[in-house]
Amino acid sequence: MKTRKLGDGLEVSAIGLGCMGMGQVYGTALDKADAFKVLARAVDLGVTFFDTAEVYGPYLNEELVGEGLKPFRDKVVIATKFGFDIAPEGEAQGFARVRGTDSRPEHIRAVVEASLKRLGVEVIDLLYQHRVDPNVPIEDVAGTVKDLIAEGKVKHFGLSEAGPETIRKAHAVQPVAALQSEYSLWFRDLEKDTLPVLRELGIGLVPYSPLGRGFLTGAIKPDAPLGDNDFRRALPRFQGEAMAKNLSLVEALTAIAADKGVTPAQLALAWILHQGADIAPIPGTTKIARLEENVGAVDVTLSADDLARIAAAVPETAVEGERYTPAGLAMVGR
Repeated sequence: MKTRKLGDGLEVSAIGLGCMGMGQVYGTALDKADAFKVLARAVDLGVTFFDTAEVYGPYLNEELVGEGLKPFRDKVVIATKFGFDIAPEGEAQGFARVRGTDSRPEHIRAVVEASLKRLGVEVIDLLYQHRVDPNVPIEDVAGTVKDLIAEGKVKHFGLSEAGPETIRKAHAVQPVAALQSEYSLWFRDLEKDTLPVLRELGIGLVPYSPLGRGFLTGAIKPDAPLGDNDFRRALPRFQGEAMAKNLSLVEALTAIAADKGVTPAQLALAWILHQGADIAPIPGTTKIARLEENVGAVDVTLSADDLARIAAAVPETAVEGERYTPAGLAMVGR
């Protein structure tokens, strides 16, 4: 497995594993034993970068990841996140329990203590602010994480879905190792304003949903509807005419992949990896076969002509529909 360096020296595998989907986000939660097999196989393949968050579950995903990776603790980097106000159990389920953002210093500290216990670790390798809190100055957030780093409870600081101004202010207080944001062939907004700032400051990029929540794999078909509990059913890009139009883009990507002798997922991930050595995507999966497929993307070489052909086949301007519902968009406003 090839590696990448993020920010101030955090070394991770070129492709990580996003673990959110091991819960009920995409339907039925993965059995614990099966989840442990996926995690172990990832380590066996050279994956060292694993992503979770307190809000996934909520809380259950951190416990799952922590327990599953316990035998490999000295080999892996575990990232988790703070920043949401989560309602008590029973008020609502899953992401419906999120009542808003909360990055007050005292809340950050409480979340870190709880996450350390759930993960079963002595230090959090990479701690992200999950979403920018408009009610708390980012300088206060960065200052709190700086103190936690000094106390030995956190190693590296990260932001998620933050814009250039926020990144600059945070970085001035505590160096930011990585920005985790959505980035893929069908969402490239970062390229204009955010990615240049990351490179100016030496901050890595960790793309989540690098396969467009599975859309770019070619596995989603009009005759195979998503499950009733799959949160993607509510996303505009997966609905009606938008889905039909977006599927045509995947068909074009699939044709290029066939010419290269790779899968559409491998081509989409290879495209991201070729955007810079400071980028480490974290595709999620619950299937070992898909995991092995994704990891294979690190060995796919793309020429300048290949990259141009891919970009022309899947121009972002041709993607139909917003990536989130209006409520979701409000949570990722920069």
